[in-house]
Amino acid sequence: MPVRRLPPLRALEAFVRVVKLGSAKAAANELALSPSALSRRVAALEEFTGKRLFTRQHQSMKLTEEGQAFYNVVAPKLEELSDAVDSQIENAKVLRLHLGVPSLFGGQRLFPRLPELRKLHPRLHIDMDTSPHSDTKVGDTLDAAIILAHRPDPSFYSVRLDHNRVYAIVSKELAEEIGPVPDRDALSGQTFLIHNDLPESFHAWLEAMDLRNLQPAAIDHFDSGQLILEAAAQGLGIAIMHDDHFTRSRDDRLARLFDIDVESPYSYWFVCRPKDLETRPVKIFHEWMLGAGL
Repeated sequence: MPVRRLPPLRALEAFVRVVKLGSAKAAANELALSPSALSRRVAALEEFTGKRLFTRQHQSMKLTEEGQAFYNVVAPKLEELSDAVDSQIENAKVLRLHLGVPSLFGGQRLFPRLPELRKLHPRLHIDMDTSPHSDTKVGDTLDAAIILAHRPDPSFYSVRLDHNRVYAIVSKELAEEIGPVPDRDALSGQTFLIHNDLPESFHAWLEAMDLRNLQPAAIDHFDSGQLILEAAAQGLGIAIMHDDHFTRSRDDRLARLFDIDVESPYSYWFVCRPKDLETRPVKIFHEWMLGAGL
């Protein structure tokens, strides 16, 4: 059987990168090519296929209908080829993901599942940044991030990971002292512990408790979920956090104050730049995260 001719792999790679990045200049930069070298590779692919894949106007390249149809068929196959080659390479280089993660999410939800990810993708390693405002670093020092937000910046690709209720979390001793019914006088003498990422949760909780304009003894602010839960466990105040934070803590020292449901204004979201979703480290983590129900 005669061997069928294959298109030039480098030309296919150039074509796919132009489409995914949406810019010939960006594709040339990523492939370390000059604009003319990139153009020659795409032209070689057009000559091989006999199709006009792009229309060219000044410095821009716009995908034609034939080009779009070709991309829809070829891009998944090229990704499968990349995966197949990777799977056969011994001691292949490490895949590195730079991920922003709130420390409490990391400790409660991510780290207990990471051994599963390591078994599936042993070459994937994750550098984690737990500093606040990680969404501002996405596309710069971070490839992706998990954030607490109302709704992420619309320029990001985003996936909502949960829906939450607001809980007032206290030590069991303080719960007994305050009692089962919201009382303005009892609560005005308390210290409230507020996470910097959840300021509006406190207002939502006060509204639901019919405690508008409550003036507590003090409001202490935290940027660490672990520390705010530990402060609550030590009886230092009433932590305003999520039901999920309380449940996953599995801390016998803690109790929920009042059995009243309050919808949280915030959720955890996975975010990245749309084009970064095509990079292997981000793609692997994203697909695993959704499959694992993280």
